[in-house]
Parts: sequence; C-alpha cells; structure tokens
Amino acid sequence: MLLSHMANESTDNLTPLFAALADPTRRAIVEALAEGPLPVTALAEDHNMALPSFLKHLGKLEKTGVIKSQKTGRVRTCHLQPAAFGPLQDWVERERARWGGKRDRLAAHLEALDKETKQ
Repeated sequence: MLLSHMANESTDNLTPLFAALADPTRRAIVEALAEGPLPVTALAEDHNMALPSFLKHLGKLEKTGVIKSQKTGRVRTCHLQPAAFGPLQDWVERERARWGGKRDRLAAHLEALDKETKQ
C-alpha cells in the first residue's frame, strides 16, 4: 500500500499544499486573507521579516494556488482561493470516514470481548 502511494506521488496535489501550509507565516497569511483581500504591504506589516523574505512566502502560496495576486497601479493585492483547499478537504473527509469505521469496529470488538469475559 505504501508503494502505491509513493508511485502516485507525481500526481499528488496534496504534498505541495501541505508543504505550503506547513509554515506558520503562510498559515497566518491564509488566516488574514480569509477575512478578505489585502495588499501585500498590509499582509507584511504583521510579520517581522524583510519584504523579500515575505514575498517568498507569498510566492509559495501563489504557486500552489492557495492565493492569487493582482496588481493595480503600484499596489499588489492578494486574494484567497478557497477552491485550492478542495483536495485537502476531500482527503480529510476520506481519512475521517476510514478511521471512523476502524474506531467503530474496534469498539464493537471490545464490547464483544467484554461480554465474553462476563459470561
């Protein structure tokens, strides 16, 4: 099973998404943009780093499709792209269902064992 997951890694769209969201700065950017579009300068204000470093974080998010930026005049504004989270949400739901079923089977098994020991 592990090998089949590794073989599909080239078509895996979750790995770049998880990598983009692994960094706390990038997660903070996503949280800020959840309130609505913001100019880069406003996003950068909350982070104690040089602008070029901050722009690398934005680039990683934009590359994965989590955000999109638009330049109007001298102002670059970032927008969150909620559809980019679809594959992540689908994966979480599949895992939740899979583990929920295992948990239910374990509970039933433990209950059956408990009944056997009481007889």
